[in-house]
Amino acid sequence: MTGQNVVCFAKDWEENPTSNNHVMRHVARANKVLWLNSVATRAPNLGSGRDLGKIVRKLKGFFDGVKRVDERMWVYTPIVLPFPHSRLATAVNRLILRVSLNVLRRRLGMRDFQLWTFLPSIADYVGRLGESVVVYYCVDEWSKFTYVDGARTAAAERELCRKADVVFATARSLVERRRHLNPETHLANHGVDHEQFAAALGDSVRVPDDLAALPKPVLGFYGTIQDWVDLDLIAFLARRRPNWSIALVGNTLTDVSSLKQYPNVHLLGRRPHAELPAYCKGFDVALLPQKVNELTEHMNPIKLREYLCAGLPVVSTALPEVKHYPSELCTVARTYEAFESAVDDAIRADSPEKRKRRSDAMLGETWEQRVDEVCRYVMRVRDRRAKSETSIVPVGSVASAQGCR
Repeated sequence: MTGQNVVCFAKDWEENPTSNNHVMRHVARANKVLWLNSVATRAPNLGSGRDLGKIVRKLKGFFDGVKRVDERMWVYTPIVLPFPHSRLATAVNRLILRVSLNVLRRRLGMRDFQLWTFLPSIADYVGRLGESVVVYYCVDEWSKFTYVDGARTAAAERELCRKADVVFATARSLVERRRHLNPETHLANHGVDHEQFAAALGDSVRVPDDLAALPKPVLGFYGTIQDWVDLDLIAFLARRRPNWSIALVGNTLTDVSSLKQYPNVHLLGRRPHAELPAYCKGFDVALLPQKVNELTEHMNPIKLREYLCAGLPVVSTALPEVKHYPSELCTVARTYEAFESAVDDAIRADSPEKRKRRSDAMLGETWEQRVDEVCRYVMRVRDRRAKSETSIVPVGSVASAQGCR
């Protein structure tokens, strides 16, 4: 896919990089991409300092205007009414977005464009913005997040799946749940920046001071510490093995007071994505300590591939997507006791040779390979749609056919 124009609804660009960032950065290597910072998936809580801070950042982003972040990629923060389930707000937002996009596309030389979304809440805008094809890239079971209206989010996503020309989902269970809504629903496994994380195996990367100061062995996790992280499991390990250091790297967005009684649990805070390979270098074992519930059973952790690229032995709770990896790459534990035993085994059995084999096993799972495959499929769907629209249309159908472009 080259020379295309893509307008993308996604999370906020400045947040921790996720599949949104990785996919669009690779798309932008040969195509123009206009990234739209998150339009609301829920109404804000004006009593929340975090939400008020986000509103301030949104306003600042809007007044900053469109920002170039790469040779062919721009980020823009549209100002929309943050009420995703209000008909009036949606009508206003539809007008705002259409006018804004028309102005920005003229400015950036983006005429005909594809509409991609990583968000489930934009079905009401599909077919109203002038797009030539619609791609929904589903990365989570959105309705199961505790901070959204589950029923309304699920209904909005069902409508989006029906309207999209093609749907990609990052877990097998997500595909199965959406294929009846859209037969063009396909698995799009996450990729990994192999070169970035395999650098942890080399001598040029130094373990950060805050991690190097911890007693060995170090059990490591990085990522947002949210309500889907099993803090009871972390506490169990800390209590049973006081000689193990447990390092948690990332923003804390849930109550972690239960961990403060354990001196061997270290909350190191958020670190830039570029520094994560250095933290991996200092881990003896990498953890995937997610709870197993209706949300996480549809997750496909990107960090699993990143850990493995860095050569780390990985121990995970029983997440369905992780089970597809062979045991020599990742051990899946169904109980707290089994998790503890698996960590113990991983520490004792690890070696430089095993680390190299784990890293090499990820050479076939790069973002470049994954995104190229997705883009090839998008172009096939786009070409097929273009052919169908140029064929003979029954009288009375011309207006509706043009309206969906």
